[in-house]
Amino acid sequence: MKLSLIAKITTLLRRVQLVPHLSRQKFVSQFVIALLKSRNVQFCEVAQHLNDAVKIASNETRIQDFFRQADLNYLVLAQLLLTLLPATGKLRLCLDRTEWDFGCCQVNILLVTVGRGDFQVPFYWELLDNRSGNSSAADRIALLQACLQVLGRQRIGLVVGDREFVGHTWLNWLRDNGLPFVMRLPKHHQLTFASGRRQAVTALGLAVGQQRHFLHCQVAGVWGQVWVKVLADNEFLFLFAAPGLRNLAALYASRWTIEQCFQNLKGRGFNLEATHLRCPHKLRKLVALVSLAYALCLSVGTVAHEKIKAIPSKNHGCRATSLSRHGLNILRQLTRPNARLQEPMARKITALLDWIIRQVTYYQLPKIVG
Repeated sequence: MKLSLIAKITTLLRRVQLVPHLSRQKFVSQFVIALLKSRNVQFCEVAQHLNDAVKIASNETRIQDFFRQADLNYLVLAQLLLTLLPATGKLRLCLDRTEWDFGCCQVNILLVTVGRGDFQVPFYWELLDNRSGNSSAADRIALLQACLQVLGRQRIGLVVGDREFVGHTWLNWLRDNGLPFVMRLPKHHQLTFASGRRQAVTALGLAVGQQRHFLHCQVAGVWGQVWVKVLADNEFLFLFAAPGLRNLAALYASRWTIEQCFQNLKGRGFNLEATHLRCPHKLRKLVALVSLAYALCLSVGTVAHEKIKAIPSKNHGCRATSLSRHGLNILRQLTRPNARLQEPMARKITALLDWIIRQVTYYQLPKIVG
């Protein structure tokens, strides 16, 4: 089954030209499977599972050569990940930043996920070179412009972000481009009403648990709607959104899917923070391959949950295992040496990969616009 998965993924990569040469495409397929088996991005660990026919040292040298020499087409990868989602209908973009330190090296990644419901995959990202500082409006706009190239404006149903993503330039760009958005703002931002009166949310006189909704006011020089709820410890859930959106609290709550994504890319999934890479170009490439592995896990977990056997729920209503972890467990089981191809799960996974290949081959990848 391991060789079958490698062959299917290689076939898929040949269709999309993520990397130009067949040898590189085979390597990416082997690397993704090795990531699933090792659950670790350190090259010495991945090398243990890359190619059983050669020495481990040779595997590690091959990995190093790939990250030093190969080029990935990140827009093509975004197109490939998009084929895992429904071909029509609105999609949600979640924007966030994650960072960690490795010695004196500070890794700072600005990333956007795309999806619908619980199915949210990494879509596009950039490494920031600002010593783990917040992203700028230019950084965010460049990231969203790349997403617009692949998705097109008509497919974006919502852009959601946390308190870092504020400022007139950024919010005004979202408004000018007709993108529905919900952003959480820090409590020090003031509201400006049509009468010209200005007021801080801390001066609204609300008790803990109370909320207010203003349909037409200005924040940071941009007109929109505001929803405020007072939390404990003098904190506020202060949401600023494009006009016309409803249930702002529920829309903002969907941002949690990107936190789950980061958890699975890092500690709970592939241990991305354990990498010793410092070069931004190599790190961006590693995030790409880990994202591909994660998207495969999420797809397999979703198919298994919906088509084979539902994941049981705990008393509080949440699934006992996340969709991505469920998929990871299945794929690791199927890539064991004694896995049998005739098992129902193996047939379902093979059918899923065949379906993705057909999507790419016969229906073509979405055309890059712009």
